[in-house]
Amino acid sequence: MLAAMPLMIIPFILYNIAMLGLMGSGGIPALQHDIIVLSMISGAIWSMALGDLFIVVALVILFVEILKATRNGSGSLVNHMLSMLVFIAFLVEFLLVQDAATQVFFILMTVALIDVIGGFAVSIRTAGRDVSIGL
Repeated sequence: MLAAMPLMIIPFILYNIAMLGLMGSGGIPALQHDIIVLSMISGAIWSMALGDLFIVVALVILFVEILKATRNGSGSLVNHMLSMLVFIAFLVEFLLVQDAATQVFFILMTVALIDVIGGFAVSIRTAGRDVSIGL
């Protein structure tokens, strides 16, 4: 049953923790604090903010979720339904909570939508291949 849990809930929880101010002072402005700053060979300075890291984490999780969608089993349907609920939670929070109306949250919500659509598409495609016709 734990395998049916949608992993996209992780960026949702991380963003809400940051929004509450538990990841540094200031709540949402903490998302713009640089956590990685590197000097490149070209002389440019590359930096990654906390919000950017949330997006990278969400993209890695999206990859894992798409891989999970290729499994056929009783838990996959539950996973799809819970992923839809996570997307709905993203959407409701984006529309109703002032601190969730940011670019980072919108991108996370879009990744959750791609997770839902991609999960259903992959499951339908793999289920079609499992059907054998006795020819």
